[in-house]
Amino acid sequence: MGKQMTEMLKGTLEGIVLALLTGKAAYGYEITTLLREQGFTEIAEGTVYALLVRIEQKGLVDVEKRPSEKGPPRKVYTLNEQGKNELNEFWNTWSFLSERIEELHKEGK
Repeated sequence: MGKQMTEMLKGTLEGIVLALLTGKAAYGYEITTLLREQGFTEIAEGTVYALLVRIEQKGLVDVEKRPSEKGPPRKVYTLNEQGKNELNEFWNTWSFLSERIEELHKEGK
């Protein structure tokens, strides 16, 4: 993954993870798997876990510890109302930016 992609992902990964949690509770490794299924194959698990700590601290998710068949209980993350509001703001910002960038791209051709 190039440096530019890495930098862009830093600014959008939180919104991407919140979007993955829409309507579906998930635990850390499951979220990493979902990201990889979406093509984000080079995102390290440690990056995802650090992000989950941040969104939990910001109050964007509810966390429940559930028993695991293998090892200690898993922290399962569910998008809460504050997280839904944050995700809506992310989508609004994304729409604004992507429209402007697309216009610049068209003008540059």
